[in-house]
Amino acid sequence: MITLYTFGAAFGLPDASPFVIKAHVLLKMAGQPYEVNRKGFNKAPKGKLPYIDDAGTIVADSTFIRWHLEKQYGIDFDQGLSAEQRAQAWAIEKMLEDNLYWISVYWRWMNDANFAKLSAVFFKPVPALLRGVVESLVRGRIRKSLHAQGTGRHSEADMMAIAHKDVDTLATLLGDKPCLMGEQPSSVDAMGFAALTSVLCPHFESPLQQYVAQSHPNLVAYEARMRQRYFPA
Repeated sequence: MITLYTFGAAFGLPDASPFVIKAHVLLKMAGQPYEVNRKGFNKAPKGKLPYIDDAGTIVADSTFIRWHLEKQYGIDFDQGLSAEQRAQAWAIEKMLEDNLYWISVYWRWMNDANFAKLSAVFFKPVPALLRGVVESLVRGRIRKSLHAQGTGRHSEADMMAIAHKDVDTLATLLGDKPCLMGEQPSSVDAMGFAALTSVLCPHFESPLQQYVAQSHPNLVAYEARMRQRYFPA
C-alpha cells in the first residue's frame, strides 16, 4: 500500500499544506488505497512534504507523485482532454502553485493575527521552553522564502493586485462548469481545490479570503463540491 507523508488535518482543512491536499486528491482520483503517516517530515528527501512510499519507491513533490501514479498505474488524470486543454490545465495549475499559493502563504505566516492562530496549533507539540525560538526560526525561514521567490518583495497592495488577477482568471475559466476543465475532474482540480480551500479557510482572515468569498460565488461553490466529493464529512 502507498504511504502518503503529511502534516495532518488542521484548521478545518484536510491538511495544513495545499500541496499535501493536492496529493490526497490525486490519490483519491487514482483510486489507489493509501495510508497516511504524519511522522515523515524529518526524512523528507527534499525537505518538504508531501512525499510517498510506494512499495519502497520514494517519490517527493506533488507533481512527481502525479507522474509516478500515471506511469506506475496507467492512469491518465486528463483523460478526454484535448492537447490544448491539457496545456491550459498545466498553465492554470502553475498559476496557482507559483503565484496564488505564495500570496496565501504571506497572509497566513506574515500577518501577526493569523500567525498567532497558526502557531497555537502548528507549534503546539514543541516544548514550551523552546516554542518561541522554534516559531521565530520557522517564521524567519518562510519570510526568506517569500523574499527569494519574489512575492515577499511586494507591498500588500501589489500582492493583492496580482491575487485579484489570479482569482478573476480562475473564476472566468471555471464559469458554470462543475470542474475546471469540464464535467469531470482532471489533474488541475487537485490543485484547484487545494488552493481554494486553503484560501477560504475560515480559521484565517485576509483580504484574499474576503475577495474570493465575496466576489466569486462560483469558486466558493466549486470548493464546496470538491470537498464533498473527496473529503465528505
